Amino acid sequence: MPQLMVVSMLLFFVLTVPVAVSIGLASMLGVGYDGHMTWLVIAQQLYAAMDKYPLMAVPFFILAGNLMEAGGISERMVEFAKSVVGGVQGGLACSCVVTCMIFAAVAGSSVATTFAVGAILIPAMVKHGYPAPFAASLQASAAELGVIIPPSIPMILYAVSTDTSVGEVFIAGVGPGILIAGCLMGYVWWYARRNGLGKRDGEGRLPIGESFLRAWWALLMPVIILGGIYGGVFTPTEASAVAVVYALFVGIFIYRRLNWKTLSQTFHRSVVSTAIIMFIIANAGVFGFLLNRAGVPMALGDWLAHIFHSEYSFLLGVNVALFFIGMFIETSASIVVLAPLLLPVAVQFGVDPAHFGVIMVVNLALGMVTPPFGVNLFAACTVAKVPIERLVRPLLPFVGVVLTCLLVITYLPELSLYFRDLVYH
Repeated sequence: MPQLMVVSMLLFFVLTVPVAVSIGLASMLGVGYDGHMTWLVIAQQLYAAMDKYPLMAVPFFILAGNLMEAGGISERMVEFAKSVVGGVQGGLACSCVVTCMIFAAVAGSSVATTFAVGAILIPAMVKHGYPAPFAASLQASAAELGVIIPPSIPMILYAVSTDTSVGEVFIAGVGPGILIAGCLMGYVWWYARRNGLGKRDGEGRLPIGESFLRAWWALLMPVIILGGIYGGVFTPTEASAVAVVYALFVGIFIYRRLNWKTLSQTFHRSVVSTAIIMFIIANAGVFGFLLNRAGVPMALGDWLAHIFHSEYSFLLGVNVALFFIGMFIETSASIVVLAPLLLPVAVQFGVDPAHFGVIMVVNLALGMVTPPFGVNLFAACTVAKVPIERLVRPLLPFVGVVLTCLLVITYLPELSLYFRDLVYH
């Protein structure tokens, strides 16, 4: 049965059937082939997969990110980032990374970060002389921070799928997120100086004090959300609802950018995005139940333990596999299907669950910027109005930077676990 399910799922992928539908159809074939299960199992497991309290955070964080974009919060964050780092050569490109870091501290979604920040900064970078393909590649890569720096929707999915603490996985992503952001900024600064770009980046930027006052309400948002989570005021799930209420308040009463029309469009976009993710989670839940029933996790663990004889070789093998999987399968689906299978093996090799979660999320996030199914790539191309084939060459160095950081994150667990141990132990 497991072989039939996996082969049929891959076949559906090749036939370009949507990911969630492919997983669901493969699960139905598995139930039909088994012959000892009633079809009611599918309905039961579809419900059970979504009947988890932490998953309530997913629609709220999606909505919060869209409200930040529509309500002018992301625009004020961009202004502040430009005032801080925009004065140096290449500063406008660096401000893209800084803004993505700040936006990621609330939105939790890389696609939302791509649209919200890219809609402002990609045209600005092109206006200042940066090549459009480079600007789009930078934005797509920097938007990865949306799922690495907490709060993060993929991290929530990992925690729910593996019964790991959401808070521990969140805080484990702080160090890796800062590392990746710093390395991306270092690369774009070097690229700008080498190619003579960004010499006019300081034009039009506001003084730091003025931009801080203009962005005060926007910058207070990540402080409230992250401070509330790690200060024990509210849980990550409750924080998502707080983020929505705060974004609504600021967008309506402070910046006055939200009205009935924009709210209607924002809610519609958020509902569609949530439905897609929840449909994937539900179908993956059935798929995972059938694999567990067939004893696949135990068999996989024995097989991997036979192939790999140390933690280092295991993590290298997992990273290579996840990199290629992430290129073809959507991040959420990859996490909810693979995390429950791989984590028990990782624990056998002595890998901390929170650290392994960060490795999975950072690796699969690369799939968002690599062809053929990189959602960030398509979003950046849409904003920049550039065909995707023109992004391949400027994108390669960014992928190389993140891959290098991934190796550091993988083999230096203290980077992920230092803050976690500080808060939780």
